[in-house]
Amino acid sequence: GQHLQPLLPHHARQDHPALDDLATQMATDESMRIEIKCYASGTADTESKARRKSLQRCINIRQYLFKKDVRTTRMDVRALGLKSEGQPADRVDIVPANS
Repeated sequence: GQHLQPLLPHHARQDHPALDDLATQMATDESMRIEIKCYASGTADTESKARRKSLQRCINIRQYLFKKDVRTTRMDVRALGLKSEGQPADRVDIVPANS
C-alpha cells in the first residue's frame, strides 16, 4: 500500500504525482479496488473532531481520484480518526481493497 501525507482542501487543485500514478495504475487494471484509510491526531476529548478531519481527508482523496476518472465504486473510504496504528498520526494510507 501507499502512505501519503494528508491531502488538504486547497491542495486538491494541485498535482499529486503519487495519486496520479495510482489513477494510471487503476486505469490499466479495471479490477483494481482500493481502500483509503484516513487518520487524524487528537485526544480522547477531541475524538469526534479527529474523525471528521479524517473523513474530510478521505473525501479529498476520493474526489481527486474521481477527477482522474477513477469510479467511486472502486474506492472504499475508512475515516478512522484517532485509531492510528503507527506514525505519523495525521496521514492517509491507500491499500488494495479485499474483494
